[in-house]
Amino acid sequence: MLYTAYEMQKAWLAGAGMAARTSSDWLLAATSPFAWSPAAPVMARALEVFAHAVEPRGKPAFGLNSTLIYGEAVPVAEEVVLRKPFGQLKHFRRGVPQGVGGGKQDPRVLVVAPMSGHYATLLRGTVERLLPDHDVFITDWRDAKLVPLSEGRFDLNDYVDYLIEYLELLGPDTHVIAVCQPAVPAYAAVALMNADDHPCAPPSLTLMGGPVDTRRAPTAVNTLAMKRPYAWFEQTPIQEVPAIWPGAGRKVYPGFLQLSGFMTMNLANHMQSHWDMFRHLIEGDEDSAEATKAFYDEYRSVCDMTAEFYLQTIDLVFQRQALATGQFFHRGRLADPAAITKTALLAIEGERDDISGIGQTKAALELAVNLPEKKKHYHLAEGAGHYGIFNGSKWRQTIAPVVEKFIRTHDTGRVAPAPLRVVTPRHVDPDVPPGVEVA
Repeated sequence: MLYTAYEMQKAWLAGAGMAARTSSDWLLAATSPFAWSPAAPVMARALEVFAHAVEPRGKPAFGLNSTLIYGEAVPVAEEVVLRKPFGQLKHFRRGVPQGVGGGKQDPRVLVVAPMSGHYATLLRGTVERLLPDHDVFITDWRDAKLVPLSEGRFDLNDYVDYLIEYLELLGPDTHVIAVCQPAVPAYAAVALMNADDHPCAPPSLTLMGGPVDTRRAPTAVNTLAMKRPYAWFEQTPIQEVPAIWPGAGRKVYPGFLQLSGFMTMNLANHMQSHWDMFRHLIEGDEDSAEATKAFYDEYRSVCDMTAEFYLQTIDLVFQRQALATGQFFHRGRLADPAAITKTALLAIEGERDDISGIGQTKAALELAVNLPEKKKHYHLAEGAGHYGIFNGSKWRQTIAPVVEKFIRTHDTGRVAPAPLRVVTPRHVDPDVPPGVEVA
């Protein structure tokens, strides 16, 4: 019922937003009789802020059409390498031959995006910074409400399976960067692959702001997960997808509930941001206003997670800290951090991270007891919040160089992988903007 009520409210607000935007344009039009009134700009900009706040949002585009290599602009094209029901492996193919620049070897990197309510486009800044010197792939997770029930379920075990399959497809010498939530399944996948002496085990794994051991410096997110019994999460936030979506009947943790939780955590900051946007519009500072709009266009674009994935994450990651306590089993097999003996580990944390506290990611280094110390590295990003770890000026100027140096230090030299199979588009995917290739 809650999900259906939300969809009805969203439809009503969308209509109200369109009316507000039309009224705003009319008030600002030179031909309007009210255009010269001192109150007109104030009313128009207030309506504009309201319209932007209630505007329906789908999956954003990455929009990374070019990059600079040795100061020269080269085109970038998005390719879907492998499509699966709950996600696809996307490649940002640069329009230059491998080895460009006098034999330059670019490490192959798999960026593991969070499945935590936002789309992979949240890591647009991460990918953009890596593109000049890396061959970049990303896990592009799908909105669960768009996956028909006939496609089956998706839980944390499936997440680990997807990562291993992606790494097998990409071949040996593929480095992995896991941002936030996927630190746990990526770490588990690497432990399993190291235990098997898998030839496609990554030479390095970078964990950024991930909840490996949430007992350390618990945040508001961790406290909420601990103070509620597991049964509460089963009964309260889990909703059924309404009939208007392809995934009708699927049990999910809706993206709008996740967004509400994030907004509530920092409500004062969000209110201040919108007041500043309004003020910038009044003052004619369009650039500042557009920057705020762009941030919220991404921030408010949310997707659903399957109920089984969400509940398993609550249980294993936040309530039992399964990796840190030796209880993380993948399809009946223990994912033991002690099995990691070859994959170098880099843990990155933000000094002001209010989602993954200091020490939660660093725990991954301590749990890998059989990994040589020379293959472990830790970086605390001073002054960086959670999102500042992988986006913004701190990421670009101080954190990315650490990641790049770490990857190149542990790069064994490109091992030529098997040719990648680019899936031929067969249908239009409603969660992908027009013009983006899908499978």
